[in-house]
Amino acid sequence: MHDLGYRPYAGPRLGGREIAWSFFVTGLRNTFGLGRSGRSKVLPMTLFAMMLLPALILVGVLVQAKDVLGLDAQIVSYSTYPLTTQLLISVFVAAQAPALISRDLRFRSITLYLARPMPRTVYVLVRLASLAAATLVLIGVPLLLLYLGGLLADLPAGRETGRFLGGMLGAVLLALLLSCLSALVAALTVRRGLAVAGVIVVLLVSYTVVTTVQGIAVGTGHPRVGEVAGLFSPFTLVNGVQRALFDVPRATPTPPAGAAMGALYVAVVVLVVAGSVAALLARYRRVSP
Repeated sequence: MHDLGYRPYAGPRLGGREIAWSFFVTGLRNTFGLGRSGRSKVLPMTLFAMMLLPALILVGVLVQAKDVLGLDAQIVSYSTYPLTTQLLISVFVAAQAPALISRDLRFRSITLYLARPMPRTVYVLVRLASLAAATLVLIGVPLLLLYLGGLLADLPAGRETGRFLGGMLGAVLLALLLSCLSALVAALTVRRGLAVAGVIVVLLVSYTVVTTVQGIAVGTGHPRVGEVAGLFSPFTLVNGVQRALFDVPRATPTPPAGAAMGALYVAVVVLVVAGSVAALLARYRRVSP
């Protein structure tokens, strides 16, 4: 008999932690199209560049014309920047959440993942972590650029660092909220087009309705109605948390006023994230391996 020379694998066998980490890194890379076709890179990289462009312009104006314009702070605050670019952020999340979630369900690759030593809970949490990390990169890198520009423009370092850290906390919360909501919507359908449309409706339409209600509330002298309305959009919700915790510049017509309303905003963030994760876990319990 001819010996083909096949040998059994005798090296180290990695455990669940390494599997989860590899799965996380792969998901994060795929979100930006890395390791995929060139066409898959076009949209995420274009959106990332468009997120950076306003920050670069603001930094250039701040550094070059600070004394001429009499500027002593950022032109656009760290907490306001995600609101001004919320269209780009929403499109990014709406496009990439189905790529991570719906595709596994549509092509049944989820059965391969669950056949390996990866519990359903780990699969859900790692997918959420990949999407949240990618969204945080999209939001956080422009904020870092603004911060470095502020230091180059000789803005007070201590004050600027505190505001930047508050802005980054808001970026983390916003990334979590957007990832949880978009992943939940994407898990409800195997059709990518429907998932993208659903996420757009949840994020953009909710923001439009909330800001409209807030504008009417201010015009009619009922600011409390506007404060409550701010709970129903991830963007206004996170900005309200930042306003309550760090007293950042107001970016909505009716930010939360008072400790009780600020605590309510924080509680709603926790409930939305926890509820979305619980709903996702319940959804994947019905998926057969």
